[in-house]
Amino acid sequence: MNKVWIIIQREFITKVKKKSFILLTLLMPFIMVAIVAIPALLASVDSDESFTVGVVDKTGMYASSFKNTDNVSFVTIKDDAPIDTISNVLKTESSPYTQILYIADTLTNADDASAIIYSVDETPNVVESEVNSVLRDKIRTDRLNSFNLPNVEDIVKAADVHFNVKTLRKTDEGDKESSAEIAAVVGLMLSLFIYIFIISYGSMVMSSVMEEKTNRIVEIIVSSVKPWQLMAGKIIGCGLVGLLQMAIWGTMIVIVSTVAGTAYGITAMPEISEMAASGSAEQLAQMQQMADNPVAELLQIINGMNFTSIFIFFVLYFIGGYLLFASLFAAFGAAVNEMQDAGQFQMPVMMIFVFALYAAMFSMENPNGPLAVWCSYIPLTSPIVMMVRMPFDIPIWNVLISIGILYATAVVVILLSAKIYRIGILMYGQKPTMKDLIKWLRY
Repeated sequence: MNKVWIIIQREFITKVKKKSFILLTLLMPFIMVAIVAIPALLASVDSDESFTVGVVDKTGMYASSFKNTDNVSFVTIKDDAPIDTISNVLKTESSPYTQILYIADTLTNADDASAIIYSVDETPNVVESEVNSVLRDKIRTDRLNSFNLPNVEDIVKAADVHFNVKTLRKTDEGDKESSAEIAAVVGLMLSLFIYIFIISYGSMVMSSVMEEKTNRIVEIIVSSVKPWQLMAGKIIGCGLVGLLQMAIWGTMIVIVSTVAGTAYGITAMPEISEMAASGSAEQLAQMQQMADNPVAELLQIINGMNFTSIFIFFVLYFIGGYLLFASLFAAFGAAVNEMQDAGQFQMPVMMIFVFALYAAMFSMENPNGPLAVWCSYIPLTSPIVMMVRMPFDIPIWNVLISIGILYATAVVVILLSAKIYRIGILMYGQKPTMKDLIKWLRY
């Protein structure tokens, strides 16, 4: 074991000292935040582009309903010429209109063919959405007016209700505010993390093996250590690098979430059930402040999740999944001579990963459905799929069975991969096939 420990130390120190590891470890959290935040910020910025829509209303019933907005202006066109003649104006560079809306007939009982938007380029979504919104409201009002109801517009406004029921989760610490959507998003983020980790560090093991094999360094190394010791040292060394990186990222996330929670007053807030039960003016005001502040409400929901158990099982699934797939990658790296040759063996593994990721996405809506449950027991998919289910507080026996199957399979795969590694590490000049790998397993 002393030789294995030496190899582990060498792999760990070599990887940790690399500038790429240091930069990636420090910058990745900020990159991930930027990937999520920047598109959201850009989407919230109003566009400076404006559009002028000419409205040709043959019925005279709808043109007055269109009101100018920040980006879209509506101009009524009173022209008896055929629509083809009017719409040809769009093709001229001096055209005052970017689009032309043509309404040929009443829309109360007509289909969408009675209203058409003409445009030289693809009709912008902001124009199409605004036109559809105005016409829907007008059609709804006209249909209600046909019943001769008084104050129909006031009735429509009163009936337009936006309401979302608040959900609470019963726990030993009290009632926690919950959200299935946020839990699903958190689970999917964990699945993506474990997907990236296993792929990244598994590939790191394969690259390390292939580098030493290509440089013929391995011939010297195996004269002092056994092949399985070399493989175990590389797998464990790269795995410890991954755990260190996760620990650093986890610490940074805790610090950021704590600062954000303090900034929005989350840590100082009592449980929702206590606030509602006391009914004091101050605590009721806090509840109203949370309801008016979506960021504070989001942090309160995330704060209510059991991240301690989620993090523990995340690490366990990462270790089990990593051992399983890293041993396969180590065997592939030992079997081939060039990175291009590894593709034929990597492809089935990557297809399994893609399937697992899709299974995780489809399990978001039904974390206790047949797809999610069965993929939680299959060791090739359980590390990714189970991360989607963890925020939903699934039964602990379900998790323990899944982990047991995962680690038992990992042990078997490691033993089989060691056989391939032992022979393939000294094979040169030959591109092995799947048939060759099976033959090596029998030696």
